[in-house]
Amino acid sequence: MNRFIIRWVINAVALFAAIQVVPGIYAQNTELGAIFGLAIIFGLVNALISPLLKFMTCPLIILTLGLFTLLINTFIFYLAGQVGIWFGIGFEVAGFGSAFLGGFVTSVVSIVLTMVFKDELKGRREEREK
Repeated sequence: MNRFIIRWVINAVALFAAIQVVPGIYAQNTELGAIFGLAIIFGLVNALISPLLKFMTCPLIILTLGLFTLLINTFIFYLAGQVGIWFGIGFEVAGFGSAFLGGFVTSVVSIVLTMVFKDELKGRREEREK
């Protein structure tokens, strides 16, 4: 459970950073509760749709040496914003460039924060082995 909360907070911080930094992303609501709700939506969209897209586009990912995953991240970022709009907590993206930068910023911030909290994210599996 602790790992879920840390991932949730990391996603919320990453989305908030993308909304604040990237021009062309207009959030409906930037309150703390809305950002955490948007992080849940982003996590669900990322967990449910991203593996399917990566499986379906595996030849393109291999052909482009993994660069096609940037387009998948762009689509996931855009889709999470659109789903969030249905609940009044999403964001609108002005164009492909803004969605691309938003997905990129979200990925970079998430990677950096995951490296910072890597010990907490390892979970209890290592504790049980000792």
